[in-house]
Amino acid sequence: WPARPVTVVVPSSPGGGTDAYGRILAQALTEQTKQSFVVENKPGASGAIGAAAVAQAAPDGHTLLVASNSSLGINPALYKTLTYDVFRDFAPVSRGVIAPMVIVAHPSAGVKTLADLVERGKREPEKLFYGSAGNGSPLYIGVRMFEAATGARFSHVPYKGAGAAYADLLAGRVQFMLTDLASVRQHIDAGKLLALSVTDKSPLLPAVATFTEAGFPGIKAFTSFSVLVPAKVPQPVVRRIAAEVAKAMKTPAMAERLAQQALLPVFDTPEQFSASLKEEQQNWGAFIKAQ
Repeated sequence: WPARPVTVVVPSSPGGGTDAYGRILAQALTEQTKQSFVVENKPGASGAIGAAAVAQAAPDGHTLLVASNSSLGINPALYKTLTYDVFRDFAPVSRGVIAPMVIVAHPSAGVKTLADLVERGKREPEKLFYGSAGNGSPLYIGVRMFEAATGARFSHVPYKGAGAAYADLLAGRVQFMLTDLASVRQHIDAGKLLALSVTDKSPLLPAVATFTEAGFPGIKAFTSFSVLVPAKVPQPVVRRIAAEVAKAMKTPAMAERLAQQALLPVFDTPEQFSASLKEEQQNWGAFIKAQ
């Protein structure tokens, strides 16, 4: 492995964080293995369409799934029926990166701080619209957590992927989003979007307060991008892929690219990734069932 070109399925539209990480990783693996890794976007159903396609692929290690935790940790709790089961249909390879999240607003929304957003959401419930990558995405569930913690209420506009949501956010058709910092940093730097708060302190936005610093602790929303393969891929191949992913992310060039995208590498073994995924399913599931 790899004996021929490898397809890297990203179950979301181009332009989002999952797509960005998938393309960075595919390029690094192409250079490292001297074999082509080609990204194929399969958006829809909060990642379920792309995930199902990989679950049905030949179990030879030549089809990878690079997915966010919406497909893996949230969908099982959100949907009564799925066309795939994470632990039955996939072999976990590596939780590649964690992406800090940020609440960004279009300047026309008239909110400059997180307190402003909460005040508007209480004074004019459901008048401000926010976009997300779909009903099962961390971008959506995170805002629901924010509403539960603050008492503010907003109106949700789901999209087939974060990339499509950004287009409407930049045009002011939706007023704000909770999303990964990597995907919107350039728009923040350009003044096209205002950063109201971040989930974790970031050197890329040193002046922006975290949720806790802004007075809203306990919001644990985050996004991660991970690598999986069909369940019946032989374990030696799974471990080879995991080793290649870890090797790629430790190179200086890859580390620099991840840092520029505000992505934090996680060097999990397949067993560690599996354990963290089970814990994440439990945590997201507990919140969803409480709603």
